[in-house]
Parts: sequence; structure tokens; C-alpha cells
Amino acid sequence: MNRRNVADRLHSAAIHLLRTVRKTDTAIGISPARLSALSVLVFGGPRSLRELAEAEQVTAPTMSRIVAGLESDGFLSRRADKHDQRAIQLRATVKGKAALERGRRLRIESLVKLLRSASKDELATLSQAAQLIEGAVAAQERGSRRP
Repeated sequence: MNRRNVADRLHSAAIHLLRTVRKTDTAIGISPARLSALSVLVFGGPRSLRELAEAEQVTAPTMSRIVAGLESDGFLSRRADKHDQRAIQLRATVKGKAALERGRRLRIESLVKLLRSASKDELATLSQAAQLIEGAVAAQERGSRRP
């Protein structure tokens, strides 16, 4: 099997897996776009609107609407940047962090159910595959940060 075939199968599997676990997101009551943006703030720390839009690969006006919804629901707050009082930093609130953690727990439980019939050898293989993917992504991210 060549890299292109493996990449094609991984792509398809990743999409189907994400669609499956995203079904649990309805229990949280936050749209997928809002959950994704909130995730960037919870796991990546405070960001400007521009930085958040870039991370989510959307336009600033689109991100403005997402942020407005998250803010009105109490999931994020705006604060002046410590280094530049003119700039605004978006931060996840305690409520936002709790909602995201609940969503993560639900998604993981969904995955646990999917894997309940997997053997120990199959689980070891999946763990190894996850490690390889994490390493490849980390290496790509390190490479893209070089000047």
C-alpha cells in the first residue's frame, strides 16, 4: 500500500469518525463552529479575533458572529491585551471551559463505545497509529513556524 492510498483511507476514516462523535455535541447545545472556536481558546489560550479567525480558517466577519454568540452565552469574554491596551484578547470563561470539557468527555465516551469490540492488539495498533499521526502533525507545525 502506498502513501496516497493510506492518506486517502485516513482522510475518509477521519471524516466519518468526526461526524460520528460530533453527534454528541447536540447534548451541549453549542454549534460545531462555536465549539471549534471555543476549543482554540481553551486549549490554545487567549487570542485576538484575527488570530482566532486564522486558526479556524474563516473570515474576520464570520468569526465576529461566532464570538458574539459565544460571548452572549457567557462562554468567552473580551479583555484588553496586557501589552497593548488598544488590542482585545478573547478568553474562554469558566463556563466555556466547563462546556468544552463536557463535550470532550461525551466525544471520548462515544469513541469508547465504538471501540468496545476491539481486541487488545487492535487497540495497540490504533494507539500506535494515533501516536504516528500526532508526531507527523507536530513535525509539520514545527516546520511551518520556521522563518
